[in-house]
Amino acid sequence: MNQKVTIKDVAELAGVSKSTVSRYLNQGYISVEKQERVKKAIEQTGFKSNFFAKRLKTKQSKLIGIVLPRMDSVTVGKLLAGISRILEPAGYQGLLLVSKLSGRKEIENIRSLQQQGVDGILVDSVGISEEHVKLTKSGTVPVLYTGQKHQDVPYVKIDDKAAGRMMGAYLRQMGHKHAVFAGVTETDIAVGVDRKQGFIDAFTEGRPEAKVDFVETGFDFLSAYNCGEDVRRCGATVVVGATDNISLGILRYFHERGLRVPEDISVVGFGGYEVGAVVYPALTTISFDYELVGMKAAQYLLDLLHGKPLEQNMEMPLFFVERESVRNLTGTLCQPQPSSLTGMA
Repeated sequence: MNQKVTIKDVAELAGVSKSTVSRYLNQGYISVEKQERVKKAIEQTGFKSNFFAKRLKTKQSKLIGIVLPRMDSVTVGKLLAGISRILEPAGYQGLLLVSKLSGRKEIENIRSLQQQGVDGILVDSVGISEEHVKLTKSGTVPVLYTGQKHQDVPYVKIDDKAAGRMMGAYLRQMGHKHAVFAGVTETDIAVGVDRKQGFIDAFTEGRPEAKVDFVETGFDFLSAYNCGEDVRRCGATVVVGATDNISLGILRYFHERGLRVPEDISVVGFGGYEVGAVVYPALTTISFDYELVGMKAAQYLLDLLHGKPLEQNMEMPLFFVERESVRNLTGTLCQPQPSSLTGMA
């Protein structure tokens, strides 16, 4: 045949349905007799030269499934950039699915990718449940998680508790005793639990007078802006946004209400988004190298696929970035903060 051969052509020659050919190509179950007919039809039509036949021969699709919580995120963009820097030179392509911040949708996406025959799956997870663990362990396709951790599955992530402790230690050094932590629900273990608890531990340790209030918000700028009045009512001297995006939403609210930062109230965040350097006042934050996380995760997954020794040193840098958004309440000049720390959960 001179024209491009399709699954329909193979199915007609083999005397089977297109779904039967598809199951054969994806290593699903069909009878031995039909397997032989489809195999013979593939050989006769030259269909073996296309993508699916190559996968049958090499046992590789050269596709990596990537499950993301959302696309409109600075961190996701950097994570993808890091993943691509490793996958593309190795001859792999990414197949993207978005969970829309839903754990249920995340599981559905993992199942879908497993059925599509990808070689491996990277999941930037919103939370690793027991169902995630069961699905990961029962499947034949390796699954690696980022963003969250669970002792029973492979993961690569930043040490959120260490980041929280770093910020807590800094603010106590600056003389603050009453903080409000604007964060997400505890369904997100990394940000909603570990990051928050790390901050509380370091901020209050040995100081019974120290106090941390909590105001719940979402990850997006608008929901953070809308909780600005709840944050203000707490009467704290400093607002700790669980992410820079949250901090920037609250910072905008304060500006519109005539609250001066840092003279009236201080604001800090986590993430190190570039926009935090150009707003006024520039945002003090802890910067995470999300591109490096993507590179480490992609390399880790490729090593799993190829049976290579897995890297043991998975520490990630946490960079403290002191800018203009925090007031020193001690009346004295504080010692310079360490510029960076490495940490991997």
